[in-house]
Amino acid sequence: MDPYVSRADIAARPAPAREQTMLSRLRGDYFFSISAICQTVVLFVMVATAAILLFRWGVLHAVFAGDGAASASEACRVAHGACWAVIGDKLRLILFGVYPFEEQWRPAIASILMVCLYGLSVQRALWRMLLFWLWLGVLTIVGVLMWGGVLGLRYVPDSEWGGLPITLILSTFGLALAFPLAVLLALARQADNIPILQTPAVVFIEFARGIPLLVVLFMASVMLPLFLPPGIEISKLLRVLIAFALFAAAYLAEVIRGGLQAIPIGQYEAATALSLGYWRRMYWVILPQALTIVIPGIVNIFIGFFKATSIVVVVGIFDLMTAAKRAVADPLWQGFGIEVYLFAGLIYFVFCFSLSRYSAGLERHLDRGERQRATVS
Repeated sequence: MDPYVSRADIAARPAPAREQTMLSRLRGDYFFSISAICQTVVLFVMVATAAILLFRWGVLHAVFAGDGAASASEACRVAHGACWAVIGDKLRLILFGVYPFEEQWRPAIASILMVCLYGLSVQRALWRMLLFWLWLGVLTIVGVLMWGGVLGLRYVPDSEWGGLPITLILSTFGLALAFPLAVLLALARQADNIPILQTPAVVFIEFARGIPLLVVLFMASVMLPLFLPPGIEISKLLRVLIAFALFAAAYLAEVIRGGLQAIPIGQYEAATALSLGYWRRMYWVILPQALTIVIPGIVNIFIGFFKATSIVVVVGIFDLMTAAKRAVADPLWQGFGIEVYLFAGLIYFVFCFSLSRYSAGLERHLDRGERQRATVS
């Protein structure tokens, strides 16, 4: 008999104890060696010093309000901290730009409706046809509120829009138009056996990725009207929106194409063996897997272009950042631009961070089956 084989039952050993205390985790992560201790202490001192200085500047010695704009401005100039009073005085200008002051309740309601619509759209239980009709209805209400001209509302041309609503409209409509176009471009670029589709897709993608967004916006705002027939005019906001969507579609197409290339050939062959046509094969088998793979890349493009809406200032459209610049141009508040830009940056951060966290949760949810299969195997 093999001497290495036990002839008696061996009792199962208990699982090794796992330390879960906060002290043990801190010791294992930050104090496991002399070098790590020194680095941790130095970093802690630097972070603590910065936090104390920031607290003194932003809270302890800050000016939050005054009896009026002039008195608050004077108080800020003699204070040694932040001047948050400028936010209170210029809040409506920052959020709504040059939209008529007495009508600014309309873009406020429109912005709230769009944000609420975002919140509903991330609920997977609502991913049905109802959500499409909800989007259509809410966007119709947003259009009525912003333009007016009906129901007793004063007409406000889109040339007078500004602030946060412009940022939300450009990013929402631009990316919503760009995504389906990007899918078609990615599929066309993959069609090696159909040059009549592949060549235009390659030319468009490479051309769009090879020129700056600034040039595209100038072409849409300045050059395009020169080629239109007399008597035909297209709104500047609409022209910029279309240019923004086409530019974003080129970048999204390459991300989606990367997902298509990551799908094993066996998936294509299995779908073909089931007698699925091209579009059904793509819709039911290939695209769901490809889009799941490239969720981080797609979200990265979304976040990048959400922030890139600030560049529309060069063609005379007043988005959130442009409205913030106009707010600090007031001679009464000269020298307090840091506070205004921090406030605008906080708004961008809230939207971008929320999108990032949601995409991470969606990625984990869609990857649950793959993790379960890996555990079983």
